[in-house]
Amino acid sequence: MTGGPEPISAAAREALQGELDDLRTEREAVAVTLRDGGGDQTGDRADQADELERGDDLDRLDRRIDEIEGRLREADVAGAPPTDAVGVGSSVTVRFDDGTESTVQIGEVAAVLDRTMVTADSPLGSALLGRRAGDTVRYVTPEGPATAVVLSLG
Repeated sequence: MTGGPEPISAAAREALQGELDDLRTEREAVAVTLRDGGGDQTGDRADQADELERGDDLDRLDRRIDEIEGRLREADVAGAPPTDAVGVGSSVTVRFDDGTESTVQIGEVAAVLDRTMVTADSPLGSALLGRRAGDTVRYVTPEGPATAVVLSLG
């Protein structure tokens, strides 16, 4: 990635927003258990350990919520995905070695079972970043080296 604010595809934004909603719901559920049990000082060590674990859970949830909110703010600043070169958020049509063609989205997170999403840090995704229509990219798959030709950006 470029080091500056990166754009984000609509699918990736939707996936991050869904994760954020789930995390906020989970965080509220954990916070309620701490508020409800926080005034009881008669608990044993197991109760105290459970409370510490829930506190750790809140910290983990808060960190991830902050990460996602920051990423979504960054995407707003970055604007739309580029159309002249492949970047995060781009839609790219490629032709593979075997002659098949596929249109993929370059994203940060792959939606579950979304075969059109390629993450920017995957072998194909990282090979495509910065490329233009007509470029040939080389990358390594679990089956070995592969190439693909960038046909178009959309």
